[in-house]
Amino acid sequence: MTARTRADLATATRIVVKVGSSSISGESSWRIPVLVEALAAAHARGCEVILVSSGAIATGIPFLRLDARPTDLATQQAAAAVGQNILVYRYQEALRPFDIVAGQVLLTTGDLEHPTSRSNAQRAMERLLGLRILPIVNENDTVATQEIRFGDNDRLGALVAQLIDADALVLLSDIESLYTKPPSDPGATPIDIVAADADLSGLEFGSTVVNSVGTGGAATKVSAARLAAASGIGVLVTSADLVAQALAGADIGTWFEPAV
Repeated sequence: MTARTRADLATATRIVVKVGSSSISGESSWRIPVLVEALAAAHARGCEVILVSSGAIATGIPFLRLDARPTDLATQQAAAAVGQNILVYRYQEALRPFDIVAGQVLLTTGDLEHPTSRSNAQRAMERLLGLRILPIVNENDTVATQEIRFGDNDRLGALVAQLIDADALVLLSDIESLYTKPPSDPGATPIDIVAADADLSGLEFGSTVVNSVGTGGAATKVSAARLAAASGIGVLVTSADLVAQALAGADIGTWFEPAV
């Protein structure tokens, strides 16, 4: 049943959780076991949990002995190939104490745009969930090009939620909630609830206004949240450090009400 409010997350039967690179790679890799513990708690109560995780390129960079994120596509793809393997290994090691097995699912925009491959992806995901496997989804950076990328995993999270008809989508950020303007600006106030038909044209997130095409950060979360909410999926945007409270239905973050 679609989560109509935050509290419904505590009893939702199918939830997609998206986490970004900055939350689980590099010096933040310590957060993986914390995230996994929260996912495992939801899994233990019978919830079907799907994790959309960025971080392949960022995780692979140190193993390629690079000093910074590569700018050329080939090296980015090489970093993704190495990093994805290590990232899933870290997740599986964190899941092991809970006796949960992870299943890797790598997607491109073509996979979700083409009817046959979309159907195949949906069938595979449904079977993984039926077997109580925890799917870990990421963009297939090794084969994706700049022209065919999702652009950000917030959008991928929304599309996956639509693909499997999730009850809710949780977009994890580095702040507890979205604000009416950049949090550092005077007068910025946290946003509690966004109605399905709310007009956000006058608000700004970071340096990008809501209705423009964002390239990351809060703007992409708003775009992804509205995409999912328009499909009847409730969306919570909150801090990665509050994931356990989020999945328990706590009154935190910014809630996007699903369209009826």
